[in-house]
Amino acid sequence: MIVRFSLRARVAAATALGATIVVATVGIVASVAISRNNVSNLDERLTTASQVLSPNSASLELFLDQLGSSGAFAVTIRTGDLVIASTPTQLPALDEGSATVDVDGNLFRVYTSEAVSATDIVISIGVPAIEAQRVTDDQQRWVIFGGLAAVAASTGLGWIFGGRAVKPLVTLTQQVSAQPPRSPATRTGVKEADELAVAIADMLDRLGEAQARTNEALGTARDFAAVSAHELRTPLTAMRTDIEVLRTLDLEPPQRSEILEDLQRTQGRVEATLSALERLASGELSSENDRVPVDVVEICDIAAQDAMRQNPELDVRIDSEPSLVMQALPAGLRLALDNAIINAVRHGNASQVAIAIARDDALVRITVDDDGTGIPSAERESVFERFYRGASATKGGSGLGLALVEQQAELHGGRAYFTDSPLGGARLVLQLAAPVSE
Repeated sequence: MIVRFSLRARVAAATALGATIVVATVGIVASVAISRNNVSNLDERLTTASQVLSPNSASLELFLDQLGSSGAFAVTIRTGDLVIASTPTQLPALDEGSATVDVDGNLFRVYTSEAVSATDIVISIGVPAIEAQRVTDDQQRWVIFGGLAAVAASTGLGWIFGGRAVKPLVTLTQQVSAQPPRSPATRTGVKEADELAVAIADMLDRLGEAQARTNEALGTARDFAAVSAHELRTPLTAMRTDIEVLRTLDLEPPQRSEILEDLQRTQGRVEATLSALERLASGELSSENDRVPVDVVEICDIAAQDAMRQNPELDVRIDSEPSLVMQALPAGLRLALDNAIINAVRHGNASQVAIAIARDDALVRITVDDDGTGIPSAERESVFERFYRGASATKGGSGLGLALVEQQAELHGGRAYFTDSPLGGARLVLQLAAPVSE
């Protein structure tokens, strides 16, 4: 199980840890310094006492019992290895100078020096080391208490100031956690919090845009599925009826042939609708990365040749400069031109089609004129709706041909619309606002 702590608690803990390290280091140094200082002070006292007693070493023997009775001092006078006089606590033979010795289990701080009044006389003066240790322990105890107080104070201050330090992050969390999330303030005065707020604001903007696109796509998909199901239901119902008639009734050959022809026409309509739906879906999934340099004149010429090959009575001519290159979706542009020509032939009964391509800066305009029956003014906008069939439309169409044309125009940053044609039929204009390559 992972234990989680607040950033404020972490700041307080880090402050406490840092204070503990500093206080411990300072305490150790101070304790050593205190111990050395107290021992040094004791040595100074012993040196002073030695300077007072050493000139009077001859008469000192008379007072050793009185000096040693209190236990505060221990004095031993020697000449060579012979002890001349001593307090009840006898100090061992030592070299001149200060030293700490163990006498019957008790530590003494001893100063040894040569007597001034006589040669070969050495006086050792000592006091219990516990006296200096007691003072040292008291002072070190105060150092420990002071250190603990400093750590506690540092922890409390770390908690207080840590709360102020993390307040911008707490505010940021509250803003982001709101329903709906709000873009956080990006000017808190704390550099890290401001940078985090900017990053979160950008992320929220991207998420909002992605959600909007997703909702739009879902709405379009629902509408698309509903309309598609409605349009396919009628021909499929007709096909089912024809199949039931063929299966249940004993028909004459002419009747059977008629029903089979009707089945074939309906099947063709369903296939055409599904194919158009697939192309529409492909168009919706296209992106800017799919655009490549395309020669519009070449695509128009290929579309014209294919249309005349499929319809021998059709004449398609192209009026344009030799080449016009733009960034486009080649398959989508070809799809729009094919449907424009097929619509003129199939529903307008056109025998002549004229395609003109013109360029004006970043605007490319493709016009498709025909000599067919044309489109009534009242229907010139409605015909671009999916599954809409005009009054002059022939049976068997999917109602998606011009919807595909409009979709491709919009994907290329433009639009599609109908006007009157000088040839007597309809003029379809594809206006493409796309970058043009020289």
